Amino acid sequence: MRLPALMLAACAASTLNWSAPANSEPPTAAEQRLDRISIKSVGDGPPVLLIPGLASPAAVYGGLASSIGKDHRLIFVQVNGFAGSKASSAPLDNLLTGAVDELAAWLAANHVAKPAVVGHSMGGLMTLMLAKRHPEAVGRLMIVDALPFYGMLFGPQATPQAVRPMVEQMRAGLVSGTSPPQVPPHMSNTDAGKAKILEWLKASDVTTVGEALVEDATTDVRGDLPSLTKVPVTVLYAAANAQFKPMADGLYREAYKSLPGVKLVPVEGSEHFIMLDQPERFVQEVEAFLR
Repeated sequence: MRLPALMLAACAASTLNWSAPANSEPPTAAEQRLDRISIKSVGDGPPVLLIPGLASPAAVYGGLASSIGKDHRLIFVQVNGFAGSKASSAPLDNLLTGAVDELAAWLAANHVAKPAVVGHSMGGLMTLMLAKRHPEAVGRLMIVDALPFYGMLFGPQATPQAVRPMVEQMRAGLVSGTSPPQVPPHMSNTDAGKAKILEWLKASDVTTVGEALVEDATTDVRGDLPSLTKVPVTVLYAAANAQFKPMADGLYREAYKSLPGVKLVPVEGSEHFIMLDQPERFVQEVEAFLR
């Protein structure tokens, strides 16, 4: 079943570990560590904000950075505690909301105006939250394999309250160690991709991952979508094969039906980590999005 995979890694994956393996590494730059997130900004040009998903490092965008970095200012975001970075000492309650507000404040303080935002998995949910809570902080949005409410995978009647007991159980297993980290199905279609995802997950702080997992899975922003009609939104989603594509198409049409003008783009031959499974196609779609 695809649900546990998406809920764990898609609900969305010391100092920030920018050397975590990926297609290539983000350029070296000074890190700014805030309470919930750490940020690096490199290059010049139109700003592009890159937000990774659950337990993932900023290095997941390394291949993309190599292609677009010469023409853009790239702003890499990572949740503290993910993929080898030092966990936050701040309370974890409202982790995602706090991270989004912290990011918006950083953008304002650093005079970053209307960046394009690319968010994968949980980072896609954070992107939608950022656009709703701080509309002045964003330009166009690309949501990468992320739903506005992951409970939709249970069916049309699912609610955050109904989903919570399952993800709380998953959190308890992670934190106690009774459920050791493993790569769920449908994360990547290559052994190399699966190995990277597992390494990032194993290097993550389990308490932070557990809190992020629960918040990600129980946050429903579908009601906020109509307020985003003035923001160009592209949704890139995985369509692993011909058998799965009709289900994915229907799911994403339903998920974003209240957002007129949204551009839905399926990526065939990819699982959840599109940037790992279809790196050239991912770069092409981001470049088209930025034009």
